[in-house]
Amino acid sequence: MSKEWSLQERPEKVSFVSLLTTGGTIASSRDEHGVSRPVAGIGVDVDGVRVREVMSKDSSALDFADLDTIRTAVADALAEDGCIGVVVLHGTDTMEESALYVDLFHDDERPVVFTGAQRTADHVDPDGPSNIAAAVAAAQCEHGVLIAFGGRLLPARGAIKKHTTELDAFRSAELPRPKPLQWNPTAGIRVDIVALYPGADGLQIDACREAGASGIVLEATGSGNTNARVVHAVKEAVAAGVHVVVTTRVPFGETSPTYGGGGGGHDLLDAGAVFSRELRAGQARVQLAALIAAEAGAMVVHNFFS
Repeated sequence: MSKEWSLQERPEKVSFVSLLTTGGTIASSRDEHGVSRPVAGIGVDVDGVRVREVMSKDSSALDFADLDTIRTAVADALAEDGCIGVVVLHGTDTMEESALYVDLFHDDERPVVFTGAQRTADHVDPDGPSNIAAAVAAAQCEHGVLIAFGGRLLPARGAIKKHTTELDAFRSAELPRPKPLQWNPTAGIRVDIVALYPGADGLQIDACREAGASGIVLEATGSGNTNARVVHAVKEAVAAGVHVVVTTRVPFGETSPTYGGGGGGHDLLDAGAVFSRELRAGQARVQLAALIAAEAGAMVVHNFFS
């Protein structure tokens, strides 16, 4: 029999921020040799926050199955009654990839805020506590998927880690978000990144195709350029059904398929490649994998990156 509450007795709905831990420097300590290692069960005690440990891994060791796990944990947290936002503690090495992955499917007004640390939890002057405080504050009032780090609050889409050790480690191109995708697991999908350079040939592209890659991201030079040998390999890969996306090793600015001459961006476009206008290689790879998981056609892939 259900209990009827009077106005005076009716319990207030408890609102909280859900904090998910995944590992990384923020949840690491140094051993007797000075080596930083993830430590399970590092405590976080903040008022109005409920903590759940999702995993304890260095972010450089994460794969697509782990990204699926993080996205599912975020969705489950948002499904809890009273949750007003989510904070994800994450390693900085691949935070930009995981944050974008969640962003690709995020169709909720409540915020999801990623944060971490450059210094271990046992450092004499750790940066983790201030980053957590900023992330929790953002999770109480902001919208979208964000990165709170080093005094900055940045959109996940277009974010990159721009420095290996500075406490203010991230920047973002602050790109507009496309319509969220319907989530399909990406575990098992292979998308490779090939770095291009003066004198590169098609060997790595051919090897990725032969290894079963469904997609390849080219980290090209300049605004998205290479040489004729690479263009030929791209044409063969596309003919074999492999999605090829072109980005650049330059940190910021748009790619543009304007150069010809046999190995320019225009030649890559003619060979069937798609240009990632502003997403850099790490995030472009994650987005391409998500689109492949959704069985998106070539035109959908093109429109999503443009």
